[in-house]
Amino acid sequence: MARKAGETVWTPRSLAPPRNGDAQGRPSAIAPAPSEDAASISGVPFNKLALMGNEMAYVSEAIRNGHCSGDGPFTRRCQDLLERELGVPSVLLTTSCTHALEMSALLLDIQPGDEIIVPSFTFVSTVNAFVLRGARPVFADIRRDTLNLDETKIAALVTPRTRAIVVVHYAGVGCEMDTILPIARHHGIPVIEDNAHGLSGAYQGRPLGSLGALATVSFHETKNYSCGEGGALLINDPQYLSRAEIIREKGTDRSRFFRKQVDKYTWVDLGSSYLMSDMSAAFLLGQLEKLREVRNIRRRIWTNYRDRLSDWAGASGIGLPHVPEACAQSYHMFYLIMPSLAQRQAFIEHMRLAGISCPFHYVPLHSSPMGRRHGLQEASCPVTDDVSDRLVRLPIFTGLHEADQSRVAATAMNFRAVDSLRRPAFWRPPQLGNHVRKVP
Repeated sequence: MARKAGETVWTPRSLAPPRNGDAQGRPSAIAPAPSEDAASISGVPFNKLALMGNEMAYVSEAIRNGHCSGDGPFTRRCQDLLERELGVPSVLLTTSCTHALEMSALLLDIQPGDEIIVPSFTFVSTVNAFVLRGARPVFADIRRDTLNLDETKIAALVTPRTRAIVVVHYAGVGCEMDTILPIARHHGIPVIEDNAHGLSGAYQGRPLGSLGALATVSFHETKNYSCGEGGALLINDPQYLSRAEIIREKGTDRSRFFRKQVDKYTWVDLGSSYLMSDMSAAFLLGQLEKLREVRNIRRRIWTNYRDRLSDWAGASGIGLPHVPEACAQSYHMFYLIMPSLAQRQAFIEHMRLAGISCPFHYVPLHSSPMGRRHGLQEASCPVTDDVSDRLVRLPIFTGLHEADQSRVAATAMNFRAVDSLRRPAFWRPPQLGNHVRKVP
């Protein structure tokens, strides 16, 4: 299938030859997948972890090494691989992307009353990390096409108390960084990339996560590359490295001690236990070694959905993901924008009855109880409110069989709305309330 323009800007460098699995990067024999016939008889989950190569062998090796806690050999191998592939000066593995964001707030010395510009359409960790330090979130709306932070709204939100701009590369599609970074530089404000969705994506040929002063990555079970729970802090501005090591090590200079830079280590700063265990890093290394293969597999699934659903969606007033030519996406997510909340809920039920899990996504943070309590002011984010009501995600994971991809697409195209499917694409019914919890 033809690749869309702009999606060959950057792909990870070739890594070590696969020791398990075939040349096309399909899941290895370590975790044999059921036959496509068997897969099609059962339900189709939204997400399922696939073993890609040496995960289990590396975990066993970590146990034999006798170093299962943080900053062991597998931690260093993961960090080295990510630094090399992303061109990032320093990478520190963490227990989660949430903790990497909390480290960012500590590194920026966020104080009560400071303001942080963030999109309202994001997972709560993006904001929580800064609110924990007493910051006031300034919620910004999103673009209708990419669902990323609307860069045209940022300048008007900057005040003398603004301490950071946090961008979220939604679905692994890069924000308009050529506009955002100059605004931040003009005001002397650091940019933090919440790149939970975007590992292996790029903007204008530069890897996502390499553009802001700091960036965070997620290795949660739902992400393209996973160790169950995990994350990383990417440090592009070297001024933050020394203190980041201290914060990550419970506020001690333990890393300096092990490098023999001090004769003992002690408590020197704020911090917490943000280190990923070396067993988790061992599992993660098996995934990261297949960076290229995973991206290519997910590209085929994403492209298959787009090609099969385009005509149906266009005829039905349903929106599909938009990827600007400047962006090479990570293929993290494939979503539909239904014509209304009622249609979205009916579609989810239609898919559920067919055994296919299709969740929706974020509750707008600006109108949440905590958003109203901690936000700087009553925010107006009409696009966020609209899209949140109508977005639904299709199953996409590395081990999704072609037969089940076809089953998902065919079932989706069998959806017939009771009414109103041909309403204008951005029509929105009266707010029916957030009666269902949205998942990250």
